[in-house]
Amino acid sequence: MNTAPLFTPEYTDLVSLLAESVKRHSERPLFGTRGADAWHWTTYGEFASLVDRFRAGLAGLGIKRGDKVAVISQNRLEWVVGAHAVYSLGAGYVPMYEAQLDKEWQYILADSGAAVCLVSSAAIEGRVQRLRPSLPALRHVVSFEGDAPGSYVDLLARGASKPVARVIPAPSDLASLIYTSGTTGNPKGVCLTHSNLASNASAILPLLESGPDDRGLSFLPWAHVFGGCVELNSCIITGSSSAICGDPANLAQYIAEVKPTILMAVPRVWNRIHAGIVAMMLTKPPAIRWMFDTAMAAKNKQRHGKSIGPSEWLAVKLAERLVFPKVRAAFGGRLRFAASGAAALSLEVVEFIENLGIGLFEGYGMTESSGGTTGQPLGAKRLGSVGKPLPGVRIEIDKSVVGASGDVGEVVIYGHGIMSGYHNLEDTTRQTIGTDGGLRTGDLGRLDADGYLYITGRTKELYKLENGKYVAPVPLEEQLTLSPYILQCVVFGADRPHNVALIVPDMGALRTWAKTQGIEGDGESLLAEPRVRKLLESEVATYSKDFKGFERIKDFVIDTEELTIQNGMLTPTLKLKRSKVVAKYDDVFASLYPAAPADYAVPRSSYIRELRPRTASAARSA
Repeated sequence: MNTAPLFTPEYTDLVSLLAESVKRHSERPLFGTRGADAWHWTTYGEFASLVDRFRAGLAGLGIKRGDKVAVISQNRLEWVVGAHAVYSLGAGYVPMYEAQLDKEWQYILADSGAAVCLVSSAAIEGRVQRLRPSLPALRHVVSFEGDAPGSYVDLLARGASKPVARVIPAPSDLASLIYTSGTTGNPKGVCLTHSNLASNASAILPLLESGPDDRGLSFLPWAHVFGGCVELNSCIITGSSSAICGDPANLAQYIAEVKPTILMAVPRVWNRIHAGIVAMMLTKPPAIRWMFDTAMAAKNKQRHGKSIGPSEWLAVKLAERLVFPKVRAAFGGRLRFAASGAAALSLEVVEFIENLGIGLFEGYGMTESSGGTTGQPLGAKRLGSVGKPLPGVRIEIDKSVVGASGDVGEVVIYGHGIMSGYHNLEDTTRQTIGTDGGLRTGDLGRLDADGYLYITGRTKELYKLENGKYVAPVPLEEQLTLSPYILQCVVFGADRPHNVALIVPDMGALRTWAKTQGIEGDGESLLAEPRVRKLLESEVATYSKDFKGFERIKDFVIDTEELTIQNGMLTPTLKLKRSKVVAKYDDVFASLYPAAPADYAVPRSSYIRELRPRTASAARSA
């Protein structure tokens, strides 16, 4: 058996973890909710009381050890009350996204066998009720809104009059059944035990350097392991507090009001912050732009131990006095610890955020490893890496997989966070977890001499060019979207002579730039302007300058239709459904190669949704 290093976690179940934090911090704030005109804070003691009452209410519905309770809701206090009430009954919590389709809810509710479904609104309750005939196990739908019989408020009242003692789960008991929003096929239910999640929180604790005086802002969806397990459990175990943001559209307002000291986000958020600041600086006078750009370059040089000249020193001093404080103020002015997870983050973005005076720590994990596998050691951060394995975790690199080369191979994880398996999928579990207990992640990476992990791509998204070279498209796409004018990008080139791309521009940034150039128009007319095409060509060239020769983008098409959850191009966790995107745009990608059928008329600056083959036979031959 290939075992991980010995590690004795402080907690092996989430019920004991919460109980101990309530003892220590009963009067301190835990969760903040935004009212009409102010923030209202629920203390640790008040939260525990809500959990006790709702646990009894669920018990009155017949929920017992081993049952499943599902939830369809954005982040809100009732969501996390429900989670801990379910944990303390020895039952399993099954989170889902409001943005998912009814057929996905139906599949998850049926596969999990959930007996109760908690919902955030009457509208969602109605949709779930319509699914009830196909869900014989589902006995109750409980709404967080209103006070009708059977609602959340009603169950709290019932529970207050008939208390039920909490169950202390066994470490091996199921805590959460999280369905990964797969890019193909049905989602897979990841079974995470109390030991998985409580041990993971215990292992992360030394890296956080946070305590009761710290405050976070929870806007990552709790249906995802990073927000609902890593962030929530880290908050509770450290005794800190968290303001709840159910709608990311309110993020900027809430940050200014809450003034968090800790902020956890995914690369997409940090990438957009980077692009937004870069776009803003492009509107400033030349002297300000020179100061900012020179200061950023100088700070990068200093980070790598290089000396800077007098003009660079002056730029740094001016930026640190005039520009950087204003940027930090947009984060509330108190942010000292920022974390990024769920995917690899560009080194350029990490350095950019660090240069602003905000410490950004990258970690790595996946749902199947309880969300946390590596982290940056305090005082020994290594930018560009995702840190070192957490206590009790070991990582090996399997260089036998397709696409491996040099010291790069598939990342294999051993340790306390490894799921107990996929729900109802024994064969898939055996394919994912080896007989030695190692979790095959599907991620490509390498370990340096000091044990720091670097993620380089996904094995399933690798493709081979016509010349036999392997391409990992995700890092290329992430690099290109650092441009303030490129909102989304999909790189394509499987079995072709070179790479091409689909680009979805940031129309707001393009309109702002167009005004400075005296260009009028919007939408299709703006994209038809040759200078816009030249701008995007320049941006692609700039942001791909570090690509290897065979990775370069030789041509691209433009579309203003964003890839979204609603149009089926993204998963609820905003991962690209690459096969669906390629299927939708396959004809257009094919037209970018020299051997494209003559029937295609493809003006390279055109609006992609206007590209259509002239004949049915042309469509088939493409």
